[in-house]
Amino acid sequence: MQTPLDYARYDRIRPLRWTGDVLEVLDQRGLPFAVEHVACRGSDEVAEAIHDLAVRGAPAIGIAAAWGTVLAARGVSAADGGQALAHLRPAMERLNAARPTAVNLAWALERMRRRLRVSGADWRDALQDEAARIEAEDLAANRRMGELGAAMIAPGSGVLTHCNTGSLATGGFGTALGVIRAGVAQARIARVFAGETRPWLQGARLTVWELQQDGIAATLIADAVAAHLMKTGQVQWVIVGADRICANGDTANKIGTYALAIAARYHGIRFMVVAPSSTVDMATADGDAVRIEERDPGELMKLGGVRTVADGIQAWNPVFDVTPAELIDALVTERGVIERPDRAALEYAFGS
Repeated sequence: MQTPLDYARYDRIRPLRWTGDVLEVLDQRGLPFAVEHVACRGSDEVAEAIHDLAVRGAPAIGIAAAWGTVLAARGVSAADGGQALAHLRPAMERLNAARPTAVNLAWALERMRRRLRVSGADWRDALQDEAARIEAEDLAANRRMGELGAAMIAPGSGVLTHCNTGSLATGGFGTALGVIRAGVAQARIARVFAGETRPWLQGARLTVWELQQDGIAATLIADAVAAHLMKTGQVQWVIVGADRICANGDTANKIGTYALAIAARYHGIRFMVVAPSSTVDMATADGDAVRIEERDPGELMKLGGVRTVADGIQAWNPVFDVTPAELIDALVTERGVIERPDRAALEYAFGS
């Protein structure tokens, strides 16, 4: 019988803290050297924190937007939830526009709308209750996914991950990093490698720091090293998260994920996508229909605030790419594991 995970040891970080009056956001832009919180007292401040990457990661963005809706309600006078929704719509639209690729953002806001539509005079309490539920359900889902994903990994394996998919990106424990936490705790994972993740360096600044807090040794690599690492035989799995999973199993995730999937397939390394069911978007047929967010090209022109590119140079800065379903060996959600995901499998698992 498997020993239960010691979550007190492997689940120490929270990116969001609701105080009852303020949403405190752990400012990920300053990590790992400055552990500071941004105090959001209104929904527009939450939208700004999402857009400016103070909070990031698809589940965490959705949770933040839910609490942002609670904050937006502070200035609304309405007899019931239906009336309140009409007043809250502009604020919710601004929250939704902050990061367009992560489906969890729209999903969380739709949950808040549904709760409002059926709420009476207690609609404020109902909003706060729904936001708390979204956060708690995400933590429970992550722990379940950690157990499911780790069970697929043979003892002594090495894994490579990309971007940050841990507690910082979720309600706690993490998606892909939750699988890694569980795998380390169960002695299934012996080696952890993390790509740096240019240009915002989420892997270098966040993932290896987060693992360090839990006493998990991780080796940082430059993004360009990944294929060579695979060739050495030191990794048996690539484990990543997702910002949107389409109806056919195509997956949008941090830029660079697609290249890892191609390299993994060539080297015979298995590729796992880990995300809550809220990330599955059955309304988006395939990856071609995903809107890929493009950010300021200037982000590519400096490192640590120091400009590294000559004046007059142009740059292209898409921040997500799409991995085709045929390159994914396992899709893990809290509902279970889908091996070799395709349209039929996702329809069976997530169709209405």
